Amino acid sequence: MIPFRQESGIRAPRALLGVLALLALQGCNYSFRSGSFPDHIRSVAILPFENDTNRFDLTQELHEQMLRELPRSLGIVNAGEEAADALVRGRITSYSLSTPLFRPGQRDQIDVLQRRVALRIEIEIVDLVENVILFESSSLSTQGEFLEESEDEAIGRALAIELMVQRIIDGAQSNW
Repeated sequence: MIPFRQESGIRAPRALLGVLALLALQGCNYSFRSGSFPDHIRSVAILPFENDTNRFDLTQELHEQMLRELPRSLGIVNAGEEAADALVRGRITSYSLSTPLFRPGQRDQIDVLQRRVALRIEIEIVDLVENVILFESSSLSTQGEFLEESEDEAIGRALAIELMVQRIIDGAQSNW
């Protein structure tokens, strides 16, 4: 035993409590999965969304972003539909481009300053183990804006897709 001086008498009980707490924690079997998704779901199959728009590239862009972000954010892994514990499916219902910011130009023209991409989907995340719907929305929408003069529509579309995937993650996590 280490001798303690009189002025460190308060430190000794704190140190002892710290050691005891450390020993108690070593016996705990604790694990952490990010995303707070149901514990029995370890894998997900993310199907390409059906697309009701004339922008066929949206299906691939949204699917790739979901494959990258959903499993990581929910603490699960990608899997094929046959082996997955959960399934993500949906439909891209609308895509539009608008001009929210403009000013009058010369000769009855309009100077476009900013454009907006709007994206709307239907989505369903199904627990295949317990056969229940974990999250669904028939009208999930986002917007991505870009500067007309220095950026193009792809910037706004990428932002809208990124925000959409985050809304899906937030929705999936909100039930748990």
